[in-house]
Amino acid sequence: MARQFTAAYKKAGQWYMGWVEEIPGVNTQGKTLREVKANLREALILVLETNRALLKKDSKGKVIREAISLPPA
Repeated sequence: MARQFTAAYKKAGQWYMGWVEEIPGVNTQGKTLREVKANLREALILVLETNRALLKKDSKGKVIREAISLPPA
């Protein structure tokens, strides 16, 4: 199942800023909207991969993992 997140974009001067609303720290910038979208996708992937790797490294004992769903906002 594909995971969905909300990307937000804003033009600031000559740059575009982008961030993922649901995950603090996933943000980037680019000269064009196309560039910031690509950068944001890469940033999101890196943060999710890093969080998963840190959990595996730092967890002691059994970790219970499960999917969690929320109704649409």
